Amino acid sequence: MNAQEASEQTRKICALAPVVPVLVVDDAAHAAPLARALVAGGLPALEVTLRTPAALDVIREMAQVEGGVVGAGTLLTPADVKAAKAAGATFGVSPGATDTLLQACEDEGLPLLPGAATASEAMRLFERGYRVMKFFPAEASGGAPALKGIGAPIPQISFCPTGGVSIKNAMDYLSLPNVICVGGSWVAPKTLVETGDWEGITALAKEAAALKV
Repeated sequence: MNAQEASEQTRKICALAPVVPVLVVDDAAHAAPLARALVAGGLPALEVTLRTPAALDVIREMAQVEGGVVGAGTLLTPADVKAAKAAGATFGVSPGATDTLLQACEDEGLPLLPGAATASEAMRLFERGYRVMKFFPAEASGGAPALKGIGAPIPQISFCPTGGVSIKNAMDYLSLPNVICVGGSWVAPKTLVETGDWEGITALAKEAAALKV
């Protein structure tokens, strides 16, 4: 899979809903009910970050949930890519991008949403064939005004801003012509996950899914 093919697949996944939940899950027992709650609320694309020992098991469980499109976040190495693909991830997300990581994803046929925070990083990925990227860390990198500035000379690139995005500022990003969706953790707060308040998470998901330009 080349970069342009991968980007087209990533674009379709990003277009499923205005928000991609960014999930840090400590207990695989929470995986299936959490995924079902988010999908029921209208958020089918789920990013499970590889930040916990349970992450790969969480991906395996979520991959079985009907209607869910499960990806692996925080991909840093080719080993991460192989493990994520083997666990059932159908897309990947990385905080930045290296040639080694990009090649690994292309070799494994795992569509990647690579991170870029500057015009130079975005141009380098664009040169390789990527057209859809993660703007990260969004708020720390200047927020919506910075992304609007990058979009003016490089309108061919679309972004999913992640990092500091919340229900309060999501529309600042979603109103930009170069933004397909945003990534955020607010739809699955740790307190609700740990207490098993799946109805509460579905309610937050519905609120997020209703964000429209």
